[in-house]
Amino acid sequence: MKLNFHSTVLFVKDIEVSKQFYCNILSQEIDSDFGNNISFKTGLSLWQISEGHILNADYYNKSISNKSLEIYFETEDIDKVVEFINSKNIKKHHELIEESWGQKTIRIYDPDNNLIEIGEKLESFIKRMYQEGLSIEQINRKSGVQINLISEYIK
Repeated sequence: MKLNFHSTVLFVKDIEVSKQFYCNILSQEIDSDFGNNISFKTGLSLWQISEGHILNADYYNKSISNKSLEIYFETEDIDKVVEFINSKNIKKHHELIEESWGQKTIRIYDPDNNLIEIGEKLESFIKRMYQEGLSIEQINRKSGVQINLISEYIK
């Protein structure tokens, strides 16, 4: 038996509100839109469950958000993303921080209170640390990234 991962589905309260958030805030492109079910080109899907569906009756509680799930996005320009988020008055879990491994991240919530992390791409934060004066060895110790990859990224 062969199984292939297809996508991650987020259950949402209002498909239109969530569609606007994921398209306009997180720049997701729609692959398929079936009204109450949207698939993005990245593999993420949104589903507004109809009132009569079995998941609505015995699984999905619209008043509880999932506290053990984070959706992760990357960017080459974290400062621009943070500026954009601040201009849209989006609910944040925390402001921009630098993680212990050197990556800058911000965490926000979508309209259904799903936690979303936006972080610098690996190559971007390695280059930034090098430009800030850290040696290849210091970057390796801080980030855990292999020296040969660091060398490639800072070329």
